[in-house]
Amino acid sequence: MFEEVSVLEEKYSQLMEQLTLPEVFNDFAKYSQISKEVSKLTPTIDAYRKYQKLKKDIDAAREITDPDLVELVKEEIAQNQQLLEQTEQELQLLLTPKDERDDANVIIDIRPAAGGNEACLFASVLLRMYSLYATGLGFQIEITDIEENGIGGVKNVTFMVKGEGAFSKFKYESGVHRVQRVPETESQGRIHTSTATVAVLPEATTVDFQIDEKDLRIDVYRASGAGGQHINKTESAIRITHLPTNTVVTCQDGRSQLANREKAMTVLVSKLAHYYQSFEDEKYASARHEQIGTGDRSERIRTYNYPQGRVTDHRINRTEYNLTRFVDGEIADMVEALRVSELKEQA
Repeated sequence: MFEEVSVLEEKYSQLMEQLTLPEVFNDFAKYSQISKEVSKLTPTIDAYRKYQKLKKDIDAAREITDPDLVELVKEEIAQNQQLLEQTEQELQLLLTPKDERDDANVIIDIRPAAGGNEACLFASVLLRMYSLYATGLGFQIEITDIEENGIGGVKNVTFMVKGEGAFSKFKYESGVHRVQRVPETESQGRIHTSTATVAVLPEATTVDFQIDEKDLRIDVYRASGAGGQHINKTESAIRITHLPTNTVVTCQDGRSQLANREKAMTVLVSKLAHYYQSFEDEKYASARHEQIGTGDRSERIRTYNYPQGRVTDHRINRTEYNLTRFVDGEIADMVEALRVSELKEQA
């Protein structure tokens, strides 16, 4: 492990030196590219240098033989030894190979499952939660398709989150989300359990398959829902069906047929890329099926319990008693815990 970090440290030093060169500093594109490489390496190099310093401090402390300092030195060595082990674990996590899809934009589908209207209302809560989370990270959100149920809920919604690293922040959200709460329409105060499914796909950046125009059925129709006079008077909404796989995408968010077609094709390409990857990799397809499941109440990755004000992620047995803030988009701590858990499994 340390040989690998030594190589990275040498590369880091060379990159830092390049940033001081006038020909690099005056070339915006080159300077930006090198700066990005430096930013990616910095956490690893900082951890490595911290490890080296702690090790030197421990070795130096062990050489102290003054009887008056023995107890103090023992305490210092114990503290530094603990920090050394923590830093070594941090290094191992940082050196674990990164998911090559992490930097991609992401496409998210949210659909109510068990629970009728209450599930639709919960789906809208998840949409708002992810929107606030994404906005807080500086990402851009584009809703490509949404069908509302008329009482504040959504029957289905597809949206894109754009920004470097978007997939890395949302990839752990795929699965069945379960809510336990008293619906507003419940007169006797009984707690209901409902679910919604979330599917998270990275936007396809490279396409290694061909889409034949003959395999596409494109329907144009009038958009429905909010949007003023324009959205109701023109046939701008697009539905594209990929006939061989029966993959259907719709888009009615844009103000023109062309804009909707472009967005719909982007979503279609990503869904087909995922479809073919799953088709070729049986293990991946099986794992995804286990995550998404059927949407039944008994299948879940996370539970949102309103009476107790808690949210529990069942994959890592983590519970947070901050439900109000969580559904307001403050999910970063949970996402980080899931990331660390995954890296530990890979290490």
